[in-house]
Amino acid sequence: MATTTLPKTERIDVRASIPVKQLLQEAAQASHKSVSEFLLEAGVNAASQTLSDRRHFVLDEAEWEAFEQALDRPVQTKSRLRGLIVKAGVLG
Repeated sequence: MATTTLPKTERIDVRASIPVKQLLQEAAQASHKSVSEFLLEAGVNAASQTLSDRRHFVLDEAEWEAFEQALDRPVQTKSRLRGLIVKAGVLG
């Protein structure tokens, strides 16, 4: 969703600490944008990424059948994966 194609009729108020405000101002300036433009673009990108896998996906009939079969398939033990889980790693 482009942030510049629709008229901006709504306002979003945000409170921030002084260091956070300064950080946002510096980042906006480095991006050659206003703080509002910077925050709006970053917020829209984050929201789109957060919701992308929860919204909508389309499968044709063959893909849908394969998807259903994969969901219905019994769980299989994966010995190599189990080994990774059981074995102590680098951090202990």
